[in-house]
Amino acid sequence: MTGAQGARRETHSGWRSGKTHRDENFPVASRLISARHRAPILAFYEFVRTADDIADHATLTAEQKVEKLDTLEADLIGSGDGDPVAVTLRRVLAERGLSPRHAQDLLKAFRLDATKLRYTDWDDLIGYCAYSAMPVGRYVLDVHGESRSTWPASDAICAALQINNHLQDCGNDYRDLNRVYVPLDALTAHGASVEQLGAEKSTPQLRACLSDLAKRTKALLHEGDALSVMVEDRRLGLEIAVIQAFADRIADLLIARDPLSERVHLGKPGMAGIALAAVVRGMLRRLGPRPSVAAQPGE
Repeated sequence: MTGAQGARRETHSGWRSGKTHRDENFPVASRLISARHRAPILAFYEFVRTADDIADHATLTAEQKVEKLDTLEADLIGSGDGDPVAVTLRRVLAERGLSPRHAQDLLKAFRLDATKLRYTDWDDLIGYCAYSAMPVGRYVLDVHGESRSTWPASDAICAALQINNHLQDCGNDYRDLNRVYVPLDALTAHGASVEQLGAEKSTPQLRACLSDLAKRTKALLHEGDALSVMVEDRRLGLEIAVIQAFADRIADLLIARDPLSERVHLGKPGMAGIALAAVVRGMLRRLGPRPSVAAQPGE
């Protein structure tokens, strides 16, 4: 192997932030999920976390980030074997007969993170979420063998989760990465500016802008409300119910609080209480009539 080939096949574990699935605002393959599905979901998470940490790394240039993401994709599809998280996911996909499409779509989002620093409007942001968030839900549904007719509801929930995260971290994203997911037209409509995201406290104009965007994520969550009872797998349905409950509570916090100066994250005790209530509600909902799910072409 030449020096160039050796460099190309480097492992990317050294670029990891240290964040794990236990640090997320929502459960990732919790004990609610059947044991036989947890490992494939966690393999996907590890791959996505590695790519995300590369895209968010403070010292890498945009070109270096894209190069490393390209190498990660090569290892995913079998053109290389350098990165263990990519190789592990590749093996899992082969065992389950699944396509690498969802992982590749996410890599498109991370390349955007490396090169695109502003979003013009809500549609532009949702277009980003189509690559950065929606493939995650679709992958989990595919692992469980669910109908693709569940994808639209899942897409809405995943987009809401992503935008919640953007709003929670809007100050750090701007200060640390000069990256702004808050749509520029929303800032303008409220008389706010990008530069205000760097302050220790939101102006009234910025506060109104962020609150209105959080209300739009609430609407997205409402669009996906039926997903927890649409899926055939009961345990997956309960996991989705918990995720929805967490996302709804975070959106409420973002409506009521300033993410630049106030806490808008869920504490562990609060998460436990919300999760328990969501499981109970989810079980009761599944006892009632469930929406019919039609098979999609190609299933």
